[in-house]
Amino acid sequence: MLPFRTEIRNSPKEQTLKIYMSDLSLDQTLKVLLEKKDGVRRVEIQDSISRNRVAENVTVFAKEGQSLNKLKEEIDAFLNDYFSKRKV
Repeated sequence: MLPFRTEIRNSPKEQTLKIYMSDLSLDQTLKVLLEKKDGVRRVEIQDSISRNRVAENVTVFAKEGQSLNKLKEEIDAFLNDYFSKRKV
């Protein structure tokens, strides 16, 4: 199983980036790290509603004017790097 999966989601107010982690114990650690990234306005840990998902997710809100697609690419690269270093 992959350590994480990201997807762009639409909400009534704005698009967000959802990060689903296979290890929920890392949610709080990654929240703190992601809050420091350029382009990130806010990060929340939220309960997942769907039955086919992990119990909670990390939701990233982009700063105004920030491309969510670009932010997703940057966060995916950051998370890939983070998890590749954890395996060592």
